[in-house]
Amino acid sequence: MAKHRRPGPPNQPSRAVPRIDSTDPLAAYTKRRQAPQDVIRRHRPLHGGGSHVNPDAPRVLEEWDGFVYAVAGTAPDLAAAKAWVNG
Repeated sequence: MAKHRRPGPPNQPSRAVPRIDSTDPLAAYTKRRQAPQDVIRRHRPLHGGGSHVNPDAPRVLEEWDGFVYAVAGTAPDLAAAKAWVNG
């Protein structure tokens, strides 16, 4: 069988390769403190469901604090939540 390839663009680094600096004694600890999939800020619908279903519904804004996603506030709709995530 052929060797498996990672799907996706070739110009992006693989997430399967650990990004650990061998010279840093705290590198493993630092890696564990990184946000999952490098997403520092995210938003979720306040009453559940998909974000595309009701774009006018209020959102919960969450921010990675090093251990868990903590609630950082609320947004009145999807546009305001996306502006907060990207800003």
